[in-house]
Amino acid sequence: LIMSLAMWKWTCLVSHLLLSTTVSPLGRQQPLHPKRSFITFTGDQAEGNFNHLVVDERTGHIYLGAVNRIYKLSSDLKVLVTHQTGPDEDNPKCYPPRIVQTCNEPLTPTNNINKMLLIDYKENRLIACGSLYQGICKLLRLDDLFKLGEPFHKKEHYLSGVNESGSVFGVIVSYSNMDDKLFIATAVDGKPEYFPTISSRKLTKNSEADGMFAYVFHDEFVASMIKIPSDTFTIIPDFDIYYIYGFSSGNFVYFLTLQPEMISPPGSTTKEQVYTSKLVRLCKEDTAFNSYVEVPIGCEKNGVEYRLLQAAYLSKAGAILARSLGVGPEDDILFTVFSKGQKRKMKSLDESALCIFVLKKINDRIKDRLQSCYRGEGTLDLAWLKVKDIPCSSALLTIDDNFCGLDMNAPLGVSSMVRGLPIFTEDGDRMTSVIAYVYKNHSLAFVGTKSGKLKK
Repeated sequence: LIMSLAMWKWTCLVSHLLLSTTVSPLGRQQPLHPKRSFITFTGDQAEGNFNHLVVDERTGHIYLGAVNRIYKLSSDLKVLVTHQTGPDEDNPKCYPPRIVQTCNEPLTPTNNINKMLLIDYKENRLIACGSLYQGICKLLRLDDLFKLGEPFHKKEHYLSGVNESGSVFGVIVSYSNMDDKLFIATAVDGKPEYFPTISSRKLTKNSEADGMFAYVFHDEFVASMIKIPSDTFTIIPDFDIYYIYGFSSGNFVYFLTLQPEMISPPGSTTKEQVYTSKLVRLCKEDTAFNSYVEVPIGCEKNGVEYRLLQAAYLSKAGAILARSLGVGPEDDILFTVFSKGQKRKMKSLDESALCIFVLKKINDRIKDRLQSCYRGEGTLDLAWLKVKDIPCSSALLTIDDNFCGLDMNAPLGVSSMVRGLPIFTEDGDRMTSVIAYVYKNHSLAFVGTKSGKLKK
């Protein structure tokens, strides 16, 4: 339990957890006191794994999503309250779930694996989405985890049929004078007819409102969603998009993904399947998703390619890093962890790299691509979504930094990869998580590894 938003604010936890060394006034590293122990929390072993963790940046309280349970902990890891989410009678082949219509499949006691945990600060509630019933969500009051609502009456209430943690990522876009939006991105596990891979939903003030989690816009032809075409599965039978991280910045929402594609190696006449890491960008106000753009991202050091995204975190540059990058101290920086190669997703190689991207430079690349496409140059370059190449159409438009697309030249892919700046590599103990923040003008990154080490 070491990675979280607002990590630097839960002082009671990090003071014991993060510092493997202390620095003397002369700059020499001194070992931490050998008798100083970690603060730990161990849940009910029968409940299985912990899946997600979020920290209330106002109170320091920790919310922990586990199998069949949500925990609320104090900042020193004392249990304050728990909420049981499962098990319950279910069958993953029931769609719609049996809580909506009778299912002919046999029902068995089924665990509820927490797949997403988000704090909705505006309404003082926790959004906890699980694997039961094709992925419905509960809305729990932050104070005592009392269930405020559990929408399950409509098709759009079922977010994902994937029964594993790490398959769903959500980003809340908040407004002062209207209901918020929830951007949901999810693996679909071969069920594109049931689940969009990415969509924007309504977050109503009333947790029991009929419109909770409804699509922001939906008519006969257009909706606030992207679905994987069935034709894609004829080319790549196990195609899916795995969402590693998501965030909002400026006028956009971003997701960092890992997805398979078929490529022809140099000198070969046959294609092979590899995995490509891509950043996806959407305008916050784009109800038709015409602004959807994908950009391949990766990292290289000393001729070694690091292309399999493991983790990411958005931070500010800080004055010192900003000077070396030629940007402002308040510019957004993406800290990313990649493992070596492109061919293995589930069994990544141990060689890994910590790399940084300047978000503005990625946006500049997207703007260049939009401008060239609206000049009629090239194709849409989004093989999984369009299957065949579709030429860009010419239009006389001024495309600025905040251009949100039209119902032409969309969705769009960027063909050339944006390369990150490698700042640290690890050959034996694969890095698997990262968090960063600015302290006294310095950028600090904390990295978790495969073996359970923490590097500062």
